[in-house]
Amino acid sequence: MARVMLIEDDHSVRESLRLSLGRSGHDVEVARTGEEGLRRMSAAPADIVVLDLMLPGLDGFEVCRRIRAGGPTPIVMLTARGDDLDVVSGLEAGADDYVVKPVRPRVLEARIRAVLRRGGPAAAAAPASAGPETHGDLTIDRGALTVVKAGVPITLPPTELRLLLELSAAYNQVFSRQQLLESVWELDFLGDSRLVDACVQRLRAKIEDVPARPRYIQTVRGFGYRFGPL
Repeated sequence: MARVMLIEDDHSVRESLRLSLGRSGHDVEVARTGEEGLRRMSAAPADIVVLDLMLPGLDGFEVCRRIRAGGPTPIVMLTARGDDLDVVSGLEAGADDYVVKPVRPRVLEARIRAVLRRGGPAAAAAPASAGPETHGDLTIDRGALTVVKAGVPITLPPTELRLLLELSAAYNQVFSRQQLLESVWELDFLGDSRLVDACVQRLRAKIEDVPARPRYIQTVRGFGYRFGPL
């Protein structure tokens, strides 16, 4: 399966998740602090990180930012409650998904599988086209799963890449947040629209000249988003 880096300071939670994920076939590496987790990842990169937000010393938000700055490794964060500020802050820091404590192992395993699928060979949200697509100064190659802005390659984490591919595959089509949750996050129930909004915000920061005045990903108030370069 996958190599999972579990960063959790609570011994009972850490051991419970380590055992349950191990039984699911994952190779689980554990760390008690953010600093330890970053050191272990530097020595042996993980396929996915399960990260508690409330850590001693370097907190989970900063750990998330540092992992994201270093590359596209998927991150599922653990939060002690579904508090809006915690969830939004964690998503804005770069997490791909979240699970609220107390964690049910089956729920965490399902989220891990979904996040890993988004980063796998089938990451493209639409069939490969005959060649790269050019939208203004943005070039998208669905076959190679690459994005270039003004001649400079952009590295996108799997979820952000899938979101861009999904939106850009249907020029000017409006997608509701629920449609995007189903197609990009593979959540076939009424999921959390904050996942979509935070991912759009991170994606805009990378592909827009002025994220506050987006050219590529337009907000359709009260409904969702569309891709339509102005």
